Amino acid sequence: MGPTASGKTALACALAERFALGLISVDSALVYRGLDIGAAKPDVATLARHPHRLIDIRDPTQPYSAADFRVDALAAMDEVTRSGAVPLLVGGTGLYFRALERGLSDLPEADAGVRAGLAEEAARLGWPALHARLAGLDPPAAARIRPNDAQRIQRALEVIALTGRPLSEQQGGQRDRLPWRVLKLALLPAERAPLHAVIAARFEAMLGAGFLDEARQLLAAVGTKFDLPAMRAVGYRQVWPYLAGEIDRETFVQRAIFATRQLAKRQTTWLRSELDARTFTPDRADLAEHAARAVADFLA
Repeated sequence: MGPTASGKTALACALAERFALGLISVDSALVYRGLDIGAAKPDVATLARHPHRLIDIRDPTQPYSAADFRVDALAAMDEVTRSGAVPLLVGGTGLYFRALERGLSDLPEADAGVRAGLAEEAARLGWPALHARLAGLDPPAAARIRPNDAQRIQRALEVIALTGRPLSEQQGGQRDRLPWRVLKLALLPAERAPLHAVIAARFEAMLGAGFLDEARQLLAAVGTKFDLPAMRAVGYRQVWPYLAGEIDRETFVQRAIFATRQLAKRQTTWLRSELDARTFTPDRADLAEHAARAVADFLA
């Protein structure tokens, strides 16, 4: 586990060179086909040498939830185990890790009609207005959700509409905890500045590798359905105003880098709550060796 740009894929591949491991992606953007450069998807050569399950399993127009991930991840883990290897889950989506380990509340399935109605209201009133409504109906949920987090506001109001009960009341009962013994390896930067520099350099490299062309292709394929999770991924969400001519290139670049740094900050905050994780500084010279010793002890 680790924040974006901390070197998770490189470490996972290094460990897979030394142990019989099967890699499973834990990333809410990498599940989507077509989100390659902007999502920092492992390149073709890396995936050829070290295949990752749960990459490129959905079209950008298809929703994918933490519940979907849990089902797919458990199936992938069983498949890896049957092959004689050990599952190694690698990624930065904390919600997916938590859903896998702790299970999920038994909430209702998504309802297209309810969601469409909420989206129409948001188009007229704005998501902050719907967040204010949520604050009146479910204050604990509203306190955890940012006023512009369309996906989570929509889900919280949808659950209330379908069940008549606040989402926060229904999230307490967890089920189906993970029946595996787990070793958690967390890449946790000691200082923000080095990671911030890597994030900025990586985004510039993405631009050089053709991220804008990739974004144009995605826009042509999906259209202006900006409420889709794939279209709201960090980096992509910031590029749409630039492609529409609403902001200049420098503003776009700065917004994208800032959003990526904010994502890394949230991921780091979440990782610090994982008190049973073994933490490693990403830029230490002997990182792979240090992590390999932890894996060897665990497997022994």
